[in-house]
Amino acid sequence: MPAPTLDEVLDILHEIAPLELAAEWDNVGVLLRPNQEVGPVKKCMLTIDLTEAVVAEAKNFGADLVVAYHPPIFKPLGRLDAADASQRRVIAALQAGFVVYSPHTALDATAGGLADWLIEGALGDDVPEAVHACGDGEYGRLAQLTKPISFTALLERLKALYGVANLQVAKPEGMASEVRAIAVAAGAGSSVLRGARADVLVTGEMSHHEVLAAVADGTAVVLAGHSNTERGFLRVLGERLTSEFGEALQVKVAESDRDPLAVV
Repeated sequence: MPAPTLDEVLDILHEIAPLELAAEWDNVGVLLRPNQEVGPVKKCMLTIDLTEAVVAEAKNFGADLVVAYHPPIFKPLGRLDAADASQRRVIAALQAGFVVYSPHTALDATAGGLADWLIEGALGDDVPEAVHACGDGEYGRLAQLTKPISFTALLERLKALYGVANLQVAKPEGMASEVRAIAVAAGAGSSVLRGARADVLVTGEMSHHEVLAAVADGTAVVLAGHSNTERGFLRVLGERLTSEFGEALQVKVAESDRDPLAVV
């Protein structure tokens, strides 16, 4: 099987996460196309953030396409200046010669996408009574459980899902040891989870005052770090691309992509 064209890969990415599901404020799709004519896509790298380290790794890998979950170009650029770190990575990617595509919130909202992966990982083998989308644009998920689960067991599941040793946890005073409803959202999910009637809110990051408000309302908060709630899904996305194109497309998750914060 010959290597797919860029359009063929983009068609599959659109099937996985239709761009019309993205938030109005988002910037999704092909964000960098260094050449008017793009040859076969033989190598694809997946990353959460297009950092300078990831650009260098993608160049060494020989990537023809980089799928960056977070858009490396978000706000309109009035000028290009290599002295600016954010713009420098864009310039470096253009010089490296690969296409950059971002699905972002479209990947959150889609069926079988990031939000579904988050709630399925939180539930483990427990069977939910119901799972609902939450937030404008359906970027989060709320699960009601047929049987309560241990809060401690939930935390261990989340650590395994996100590949982290520690979580930030805020609990209301006198909180029960078991939970019946869990709401999840990727990244900075406070706006998505606002108003969700759950025992526990799980996301990457929330502000100090948002955490205080949730706890005052009787809801526990679990924070894993913004990109830690997203990065594990790259393996799932890679498997979907591999199942579609087989050996004709070499897919790699960037090794240099990691959460910028560490617990020391």
